[in-house]
Amino acid sequence: MSSPAPFSRYEFLIAWRYLRARRSEGGVSVMTWISLIGIALGVMALIATLAVRAGFRAEFVDTVLGANAHSTVYMVPQRVENDLTDEVYVVPGRFQEYDRIAADIAGLPGVTRAAPVVRGQVMATANGKSNVAEVYGISKDDLMAMPRIVDPNSSRGDVAQFEKGVAIGRGIARELSLDVGDRIRLIAPEGARTAFGTTPRVNAYEVSYIFSAGRYDIDRTRIYMPLALAQDYFNREGSADEIEVFVDDPEAVDDWTLPLLRTAGEGAQVWTWRDASGSFLAALDMEDDVMFVILSVLVLIASMNITSGLVMLVKNKGRDIGILRTMGLTEGAVLRVFFLCGAFTGIIGTVIGVLLGILLALNVENIMAGLNALTNGGAWQPEVRGIYQLPAELRAWDIFRAVALSLTLSFIVTIFPARRAARMNPVEALRYE
Repeated sequence: MSSPAPFSRYEFLIAWRYLRARRSEGGVSVMTWISLIGIALGVMALIATLAVRAGFRAEFVDTVLGANAHSTVYMVPQRVENDLTDEVYVVPGRFQEYDRIAADIAGLPGVTRAAPVVRGQVMATANGKSNVAEVYGISKDDLMAMPRIVDPNSSRGDVAQFEKGVAIGRGIARELSLDVGDRIRLIAPEGARTAFGTTPRVNAYEVSYIFSAGRYDIDRTRIYMPLALAQDYFNREGSADEIEVFVDDPEAVDDWTLPLLRTAGEGAQVWTWRDASGSFLAALDMEDDVMFVILSVLVLIASMNITSGLVMLVKNKGRDIGILRTMGLTEGAVLRVFFLCGAFTGIIGTVIGVLLGILLALNVENIMAGLNALTNGGAWQPEVRGIYQLPAELRAWDIFRAVALSLTLSFIVTIFPARRAARMNPVEALRYE
């Protein structure tokens, strides 16, 4: 007669019966519950943390790409020597034929758009208040191609009226107490040149549009101005400071660096969004790995409770083990019975942890809103974090990693007490019974 196959139905029945300890074996039951709760909380924390980290990174990248160029092409400054005085002047590099160069760049494979831009720093004043701002001179069509800027859910005014004034960030509007239709005064340090030197240029413009890019630093410092108006204001007649380039795959933006340099010509340089934010993203990736390791240790500690519970269970079930062995159960069958006892705890705890982790991740924004209400905004400060909310993004890979880690640790820690039960001598187990 052939022996039963491994993990037969009776092995599952015995293991499940042992997990349902009687009142007299309350210690085993308590240890089982501690193990189960510990694993569930560890998996919940791991899934929720990974979801928040993924959501934070996705939101950060989205706000960067939604209001900034994927690559920026600019000309290096030139050194000009005055033959009469032997003085050397540094002339900022600018594009003279910016329309032609932008069209050539836009024709490169994978490039979706190229926009000439005039940039300059100003002092913005209104209602007796002032703020430092950075002006972007850009065409109306290029402005409307920025999804974060023209989002109707976070903006005020009509972006179609952009050419009649300027568009300012929500942070500037708040600090200067401005609304659509009000006037803002811009003061540029490099203005008209006179016999007495360079005088600051002061102009007032109507606020035609107020936007929110989703990033605190952009909303607080950025002003968009029609390109022709910016050229006149910053003395850039017939030229542009840089050309903003947008590609179809921003994650692979470095692949376009060499083609952009060849197309822009001698003296051109390229600055990508990864150059600007790459160090921060690298820090986020490193923190993800560190947080995964730390929370993995918590899951391991919770899994170790399974070992304690199984050791107590083996000790309490010594008589049963002896009887089962004399009835013909093999060492492998006994090992599998107690392995299943620990595996059941790990599986149930993991399932509960996954459900709680998903529930927590889906409601993290509501939870943070409640904490902000309790702490008067101290739980999440946009000026420190850069973005206005704490998002969460559940990814199948992160859930799989958490489940695989929990089950692997739960299965491994059950091997030692299960082997101890399998190697128990039935004669010694029944000697004093």
